[in-house]
Amino acid sequence: MKSKTTRKKPDFSKLALETLAVRAGTRRTAEYQEHSEAMFLTSSFCFDSAELAADGFAHADQGFIYSRFTNPTVSMFQDRLAALEGGEACIATASGMAAIMTLAMAHLQAGDHVVCSRSVFGATIQLFTNILGRFGITTTYVDLADTKSWQAAVQPNTKLFYLETPSNPLTEIADIKAISKIAKKANALFAVDNCFCTPALQKPLALGADVVIHSATKYLDGQGRVVGGAIVGSNDFVMGKVFPYVRTAGPTLSAFNAWVFLKGLETLELRMKQQSQNALALAQWLEKQPGVERVYHPGLKSHPQHALAKRQQKEGGAILSFTLKGGKKAAFKLINQTKLCSITANLGDTRTTITNPATTTHCRVSPEARKAAGITDGLVRIAVGLENINDLKNDLVGGLKK
Repeated sequence: MKSKTTRKKPDFSKLALETLAVRAGTRRTAEYQEHSEAMFLTSSFCFDSAELAADGFAHADQGFIYSRFTNPTVSMFQDRLAALEGGEACIATASGMAAIMTLAMAHLQAGDHVVCSRSVFGATIQLFTNILGRFGITTTYVDLADTKSWQAAVQPNTKLFYLETPSNPLTEIADIKAISKIAKKANALFAVDNCFCTPALQKPLALGADVVIHSATKYLDGQGRVVGGAIVGSNDFVMGKVFPYVRTAGPTLSAFNAWVFLKGLETLELRMKQQSQNALALAQWLEKQPGVERVYHPGLKSHPQHALAKRQQKEGGAILSFTLKGGKKAAFKLINQTKLCSITANLGDTRTTITNPATTTHCRVSPEARKAAGITDGLVRIAVGLENINDLKNDLVGGLKK
């Protein structure tokens, strides 16, 4: 016999991030009351009458119709991530790049201008320059740490500020609060890619950003299993401008991938804290190695924006990079002599990955642009995982010897 008592739902606005990561957004079916989130692997949803079907299609953002744009599992992931970021709404996409493209298509039109930080993911530069450029959208790239350069780049037709902080792969830090003031004065939407930090370490919306972008493929999953993206912001922007585009164009996140991301979010805070601590310890060790020219990690006192990182982030993050004195030859030698680290350009995994950005993630960027961004041939990027820190040091030490 079912109880007639209805339990009150918790006030999620008063709960800590760790609690939100395992509780926010959860939906249970009335019939089964399952404890773990259900996976709705269905293309469409049924109605009890023609009248209800008509009402459902007229208010597509309020129910479930077709999994191209409405699915309960995807909605749970969206609601949970929005809660973690402190946003009103979230739309999930098939990949991180799909999220950036969706943002652009939902907000920009021919003749608009974008100001973008120079040190962004290589594919982001390709998207803004080579794809959106074909449709009359122009982009100016600026030094993300030079606040004055953002102001100097503003044009009468500037509609979007796009920032990735910390940057890939040099972990440069931008002052989100300062740039948000410039964006607001220019009446431009301010989007921050929070891929490297996640809401466990940084809250761009609380610092003045209008929109947060995620490659959920990275730390939100955390185990290198599936691909996805997300856009978080105000209800007016996300549901008023982004949702209509997604409904029509269909850059859709699958229900299966959304379910995997939900499981990943449950351990997000724990993983980010430990991986950040591992990365800082490894960065401090690398600074002492004779073959290393320079190490980049926000947690190091030698980092140019160390003080800003301490104000803006809870931890330095799990990404570090370093330049070797022997250039590309030394970088390849180090990477090839590792036995434990995974040689892959992906990041955000519980397993440590290592790559040479100049020949992988940024290989499609022109040599001139790479040089301007500080991405030299001897640069190595490591995304530190959850392995024992001494095991990671031992894996690298052989390749660092002359």
